[in-house]
Amino acid sequence: MSVQTIALLLLVGLLAGMLSGLVGLGGGVIIVPALVFVLGFSQHQATGTSLGILLLPAGIFAVMNYYKRGFVDVNVVLLIFAGFLLGGYLGSKISVSMPEATLKKIFAVALLLIAGKVLFFDK
Repeated sequence: MSVQTIALLLLVGLLAGMLSGLVGLGGGVIIVPALVFVLGFSQHQATGTSLGILLLPAGIFAVMNYYKRGFVDVNVVLLIFAGFLLGGYLGSKISVSMPEATLKKIFAVALLLIAGKVLFFDK
């Protein structure tokens, strides 16, 4: 795995963790599109990898199914997880000092941007 790919994976984890800590948005909404559109993963690979982050305890059975089919890259899961830990901490630190109305707007804009990308700019 190249240094650039490792950096991208850590950045995806960091951003997903920050948005998760900031407005409760992360996992599938951030990680799956990033893996598909930025890193060229298939939808199955991206979903399996995103679930790998939630491996214990919530997604273990789902991850097992994806892993058995070869759709989970454990190294990618660990790198995104490392970024997610730091990002979740940083995002939550920012979030607790922001007004609720601001957080709602950030959440809405993030959803609109992601929805627009998936709806209008998917390959």
